[in-house]
Amino acid sequence: MPIYYHSTNNPDENVTFREAILNGIASNYGLYMMYREDIPRFSKTQLNSMKGKSYAEIAFDVLKDYVIPDIPEKDFIEILKDAYNEKVIPVNIQHVTGKTYIMWLSKGPTYSFKDFAARFFGRVLNYFLTKSGMKRTVIVATSGDTGGAVAHALYKLPSINNIVFFPGNAISERQRRQMTTLQENIYAFSVNGDFDVCQEIAKNLLSDKEFAKAATGDPDRFTSANSISLGRLLPQAVYPFFAYSRIDSNAKSFIPSIPSGNFGDMMGTVIAKEMGLPIEKIVIGVNENKEFPEFLNTGDYRVTPSVWSPSTAMIVSHPSNFARLIEFYGGHIYDERDSKTKKIIKPGIIDREPDIEAMRRDFYSISVSNNEHYETIKMVYQKYGIILDPHGSVGWKALESYTDGKHEKPAVIYETADPGKFPEDIKKAIGIDPPIPEGIKKQSSMPERIYTIESEPTVDEKGIKRMSENQYQEAKEKIKTILKINSN
Repeated sequence: MPIYYHSTNNPDENVTFREAILNGIASNYGLYMMYREDIPRFSKTQLNSMKGKSYAEIAFDVLKDYVIPDIPEKDFIEILKDAYNEKVIPVNIQHVTGKTYIMWLSKGPTYSFKDFAARFFGRVLNYFLTKSGMKRTVIVATSGDTGGAVAHALYKLPSINNIVFFPGNAISERQRRQMTTLQENIYAFSVNGDFDVCQEIAKNLLSDKEFAKAATGDPDRFTSANSISLGRLLPQAVYPFFAYSRIDSNAKSFIPSIPSGNFGDMMGTVIAKEMGLPIEKIVIGVNENKEFPEFLNTGDYRVTPSVWSPSTAMIVSHPSNFARLIEFYGGHIYDERDSKTKKIIKPGIIDREPDIEAMRRDFYSISVSNNEHYETIKMVYQKYGIILDPHGSVGWKALESYTDGKHEKPAVIYETADPGKFPEDIKKAIGIDPPIPEGIKKQSSMPERIYTIESEPTVDEKGIKRMSENQYQEAKEKIKTILKINSN
């Protein structure tokens, strides 16, 4: 039986995989998610059969029940072979010491783990559009790495335009250039505000059928490639299976340690655990935006103003995937919106409590301070000769905190970005520049094309930045001009 996907804000809306990909966001600003009881489960024999398989082969095993019959098996195998060509996007599990491993997810075209989900999403979306003759404008908000990965995956695809919103003062130059130097069908917007403002602009556009029709003639033209998209979420369930296939073959369970921002990796690993992957505890490291560990400790979820951190892709105060996580554990969370303007008035309202005790059994989470980022990078380099990026340092520190430096079960730290994307931070931590990937060197001299949202955001009574009406109108005017010029 095929799996159907419902809206986290409207259980009556049930769609196929194809519909979820093309729609992007569900009704009432909900996210598409499968019901927990519909998640397929692997036997121990099936898990053991993954050992030695390629990444693409493991991806097929993990994802086939979610995708087939919307994509026939033969076509899906070819999509995965292309998306996960090991010459283009290798993944390496490095043994460091004892039972500690690092999974390097940062060797793809944009040197970020986001390449894995973006390449899957781009090829699946292109498959559906090519089959139907339709076109889509993919709208993305990025805190750092998503924008470049999605842009690279969608670059020059004839049926797709890509609009990316990034916080102008909160990403590195190298992250920015991965979006702004491609040009062609990639349109990057620097936003006056933080990631949460960018995300609010994107979500409003995705739900604005009236504007989509006015700008393109098609009310369904806009879709998402953020981790709010099912097409970005599902492939993030693959790499914990890959990690397990490459570590100690006698391990009865293992510990993934995940640096987390918008919680796509976390949610993918939750799905993997539900599918039968033997995980002892999911370790979640966040930076000084610490809403999640405080929620686990107190049961009280409070959205606070985002603060800067060296792990720039994780500067997120209200993660989108938190809605999926809360629902997975039996709860419901939503953002209160103005009935007329649809702007968020109050984010993160939990009106049905999740099973917090079950969450505490499954997760361990800490906040890693800015200083601890640099201290951890320095310690790992001095002790093991390995250069972590700021995000990977959060994963390392979180694991260290959970195990107190000692663990009998294998533990895998997700290293999510190449340290060469953050040269200033690496030099501050260890006194030398990290090696710079060739692709980044090339982009450093290429011309950029940047659009701007110059209007000021609003600030609520808690000091949280919110999308202003002026920002939204400015975004719509500029997007309408772009899409009319390109008639796509």
